[in-house]
Amino acid sequence: MGRQILDASLIANEVIDSWQKRRGKGLICKLDIEKAYNSINWQFLLKVMQKMGFGQKWLDWMRSCISTAKFSVMVNGTPAGFFSSSKGLRQGDPLSPYLFIMGMEVLSVLISKAVEGGFISGCRIWRDRGQAVHISHLLFADDTIVFCEAKKEHLTHLSWILFWFEAASGLKINLDKSEIIPVGEVEDLNEMAAELGCRVGQLPAVYLGLPLGASNKAISVWDGVEEKVRRRLALWKRQYISKGGRITLIKSTMASMPLYQMSLFRLPKSMARRLEKLQRDFLWGGGNLERKAHLVKWEVVCGDKKKGGLGLRKLTCLNRALLGKWIWRFACAKEELWKKVLEVKYGQGDFGWRTRKANGAFGVGLWKEILKESDWCWENMEFKLGKGDKIRFWTDQWCGSHVLARSFPLLYALAAQRNATVGEMWDQNLGQGGWNLRFQRDFNDWELDMVGRLLDALREQRVTLEEDVVLWKEGKGGLFKVKKAYNILTSPIDVVFPISNIWVDNVPTKMVFFA
Repeated sequence: MGRQILDASLIANEVIDSWQKRRGKGLICKLDIEKAYNSINWQFLLKVMQKMGFGQKWLDWMRSCISTAKFSVMVNGTPAGFFSSSKGLRQGDPLSPYLFIMGMEVLSVLISKAVEGGFISGCRIWRDRGQAVHISHLLFADDTIVFCEAKKEHLTHLSWILFWFEAASGLKINLDKSEIIPVGEVEDLNEMAAELGCRVGQLPAVYLGLPLGASNKAISVWDGVEEKVRRRLALWKRQYISKGGRITLIKSTMASMPLYQMSLFRLPKSMARRLEKLQRDFLWGGGNLERKAHLVKWEVVCGDKKKGGLGLRKLTCLNRALLGKWIWRFACAKEELWKKVLEVKYGQGDFGWRTRKANGAFGVGLWKEILKESDWCWENMEFKLGKGDKIRFWTDQWCGSHVLARSFPLLYALAAQRNATVGEMWDQNLGQGGWNLRFQRDFNDWELDMVGRLLDALREQRVTLEEDVVLWKEGKGGLFKVKKAYNILTSPIDVVFPISNIWVDNVPTKMVFFA
C-alpha cells in the first residue's frame, strides 16, 4: 500500500473524484476490525510467514516472541498473579505492527483474487482510452476500505471473503462500526447494506483522520481542526502562562494541530486567518483570549529568530511548503501505487517527472490543487545526471545554477534540436565519450568564446549507466525539507539582529521575549 498514511487518503479521494466526474455509480465499504491486535490467531500468522518463505529458525523465534508473554491484573495496586494468552499480539511491542500487516496481507490477496475472478470489481481509472489502473481496496494497518460496483452480488461475495478471513485469522469485522458509502445515485442502498450487515454512510466522510470525498473548496472540513484548537485553549484558560510559555505552546500544540490535514489539503485563507487569530490572541491575551494590544505585527512575530522574530510560522506558507513536497515526491517515486494512479488519471509528462496539467472542474480530487505549487518547486529542484535519457539538454537544470538555455540564449536559438535530451547530445563513440553538439549553422568568430564557455561548463559532466535523479537544491543530500521550502516562500526581513546576545540558552524565554 505504501509507507505513508497520506498516500492512502490521496488515492481514495482521487478514486471518488474519477467516479463522480464520469457520473458513475459505486460503493465504498469502510470496514472496522474488532479488537484487531487482541484477536489474531498465532497459528494463522506462523502459516502466513511460512508461505512467505520465512525459515524454520525464524518461525521458532516468532513463536517464542508471541506465545511466551505473561500478563497480570492489578488488584488494589498490586499484581495478582500472572497468566498466558492463547491469541493476539501485545500492544506496544515493536514486532506487533509488522506481524499484523502480514496477517492483513491475506485479506488483500483474497480481495485481489476475487477481483481477478470477476466477483468484485473495483474502480477503473483511465485517461483518453489509454492505460488503466484498477483500485479495489486500500489497507493501512487495521483501516480497510473496499471499492466496488453498486451491485448486490458484489457485496454478497465481499461478505463471504470477510467470513473466510475471520475463520482463518480470528480477525472479525465490526459491522456496527462499518459502513457502505454510495458514490452517485445508488438504488436499493438499504438492501445492499443489509446484505453486508452494516449501516449506510454518506460523503463527505472521514478516512484515516482526513476528509474523504469533500469538495476542495469546502471550508467546513476544517471546522474540526478549529474546534480542537479551541478545546485545547479551554484547558489553559484558567492558568497563568508566561509569554515564553505561550510561545512554546503555540509551536508545540496550536500550530501543529492542523499539520496533518495541511499536508494534503489546501487550507482556505479565511480558515488560516481564523487559526492565526487564535494564536495571536493567545500570545498577547492568554488563555482567556482577552482583547489586549498586539505589540508587534504578526509578520514580524512569524519571522525567523535571526531576523528579530519569534520563529512562529504563517499557516498559508507552511501549507504551500507541505503541498510542495508532493511535487518532489512524485518526481522521485518509482513504482508506488499513488504515482501510478496519478499518471493514469492525469497523464504523464516530462519523462515521468511530473503529470500533465489537470484540466476540468474542481471536484474532490486533491492533485489539481497540489499542482498549483509546481512552478516554485521546480525552480528549486535540479537534476543529477545519469543516463541522460530523462533530462532535456537545454531546458532542464542539470549543469550549473541555471538552465543552459538561459545561460547561453544565443546558442539555444541556434541549436538544431532544442528539445534533445542530454543522452542524445552525448556520443559514446568519441574516444571515452564526448559531447556532440548540433547547431543550425557554423559560428562566427565572435561567437566562439560563447561556445568555449559552454564546453567548459560541460567538461565535468559525463553520462553514466545510472538513472537520472531529481535533487532538492536546499536540502541535505538532495532531500526535500519543509523548513527550507517554507523559508523560500516567506518574504525575508532584512534586519540586522543580535541573535547571539538575545537568544541565550541560560536565559528563560519569558525574559528574552521582552529583550
